[in-house]
Amino acid sequence: MTTDTFPKAARRTALLGGVEVTIQGMAKGSGMIAPDMATMLSFVATDAALPAALLQAMLSAGVKRTFNCITVDSDTSTSDMVLLFATGAAGNAPPASTAPDAPELAAFRQALDSLLEELALMVIRDGEGATKLMTIDVTGAVSDDSAWRVAMAIGNSPLVKTAIAGEDANWGRVVMAVGKCGEPADRDTLSVSIGGVCIAQNGTVRDGYDETPVVAHMKGQEISIAVDLGLGEGHARAWSCDLTHGYIDINGSYRS
Repeated sequence: MTTDTFPKAARRTALLGGVEVTIQGMAKGSGMIAPDMATMLSFVATDAALPAALLQAMLSAGVKRTFNCITVDSDTSTSDMVLLFATGAAGNAPPASTAPDAPELAAFRQALDSLLEELALMVIRDGEGATKLMTIDVTGAVSDDSAWRVAMAIGNSPLVKTAIAGEDANWGRVVMAVGKCGEPADRDTLSVSIGGVCIAQNGTVRDGYDETPVVAHMKGQEISIAVDLGLGEGHARAWSCDLTHGYIDINGSYRS
């Protein structure tokens, strides 16, 4: 468990070839968490009969949208992994298609993605010293990859993370994180929303902005930040957490 404060496990079922199959997963991690997954370990098993290459393709796609979109502190190590095993004990007939997007695999794929997301969010909720989960949505980027890099820059910013810890809807820090990540962005097309309330539009504070609902939102445990770059169709979602004194206390005294 190291610095984890609770065990992390999830379970799903799905129909595959008319047979109910089960997916069970567990994860460990709360610090040194970034897209390289760092000191995070996750093991997922299913009783479905599926070939290894197909499992790998579905796992890679699922991880790209889940575990590779979380960050606690942007730090990584050498021991991270997510493994997916299939025992075949459910006795389903092998799928006719080995394409990961085949319609007959849709229910299994959705169950797997849902399980991976649940485990990934458990890791973020248990981030070292964390008190708030931050969901970051970026739209209007020049590409999905660009949107992902912008979202991760926001989630990794110490100034954004400490503002969240201090319950301060400091949209200027969000703009700063967008600007420093090196992706295409234009101040005059940029919009920022927090808690579903548009604060800044086209590079400046929105006329008639009322901070009352945003202040209330910042006091909650789940914080949403949305950025529209206004440049294209690219979009991405990432998850992060606040940066508190607890993180310093844990890592200032931790010895391996």
